[in-house]
Amino acid sequence: MTTPIRVAVTGAAGQIGYSLLFRLASGETFGNRPVILHLLDLPIPEVQKALEGVAMEVQDCGFSTLAGIVCTDDPSKAFDGVSWALLVGSKPRGPGMARADLIKENGPIFVGQGNALARGASDLRVLVVGNPCNTNCLIAASNCPGVPKERFSAMTRLDQNRAVAQLAAKAQVGNDAISGVTVFGNHSESMYSDTENATIGGKPATSVLSTEWLQKDFLAAVGNRGKAIIAARGKSSAASAASAAIDHVRDFEYATPEGKWFSAAIWSEGSYDAPKGIYTSLPVHSDGKGGYKVVQGLNLSDFAKAKIKVSTDELLSERAFVADLLKG
Repeated sequence: MTTPIRVAVTGAAGQIGYSLLFRLASGETFGNRPVILHLLDLPIPEVQKALEGVAMEVQDCGFSTLAGIVCTDDPSKAFDGVSWALLVGSKPRGPGMARADLIKENGPIFVGQGNALARGASDLRVLVVGNPCNTNCLIAASNCPGVPKERFSAMTRLDQNRAVAQLAAKAQVGNDAISGVTVFGNHSESMYSDTENATIGGKPATSVLSTEWLQKDFLAAVGNRGKAIIAARGKSSAASAASAAIDHVRDFEYATPEGKWFSAAIWSEGSYDAPKGIYTSLPVHSDGKGGYKVVQGLNLSDFAKAKIKVSTDELLSERAFVADLLKG
């Protein structure tokens, strides 16, 4: 019998969790491998009751791959023996909320969770979704002794998905016609979505769409998409964020086809002039066995390099802002 994979989700009773859990349990993410979900949320009676209700719904789907559910308000119990931890729970960004406020509110949460993650399995991998995810990832990893920083990553797959959708809509093609989009830098308005190495229907994106649109309207649309969704629905992204989280996990779980790559914020070793010691989004290729590498050799114009520098400088500023929360 196949050994079940244990997967922890924080903020599991929230909007993203509700969109995420069914897809983790269904076999969509881990194939036929049985899944035991570890669901963590706040130690507040009404939140725990909601968590229990969500667990009941997941059970009622009758997924053949669901091998069990653990509901808890204790991070140590939630992360005990897990191979994947999806850190979703955080205070969401509301209308008019500054990024610095998010960092101040959410940073301490990831200190405690980083400590508890040391109880994970030997093959533990961590995805940080809660914003500001790059810097929250840095905080969690620095507070998790014994777990390599390369086992942590933050989600920029949502930015990649948004970029693909924008390109496809403008070019009037299906999303599957878009390839080679890379998100560099921070999951924020400053992130740079590179199309200089992307293709649309096998042709360079720069030959299909105008440089003016790609460098202005496109970048603005992708960078501000989160804000636009908050303005439209009064809440931050939930279903699209959950879908991107599934994409991210699958990207690391399965081998990336040759010549392809995906975007993820990973521990920087200096590629593409990214400063070391931050989690920044880069083009990644997975071997499907727990390892990955940064895809090298993408050509970037001076325009692209300048945009990426703005985003990495923002990450350095955020790192300085949370310096008192970082250990090791």
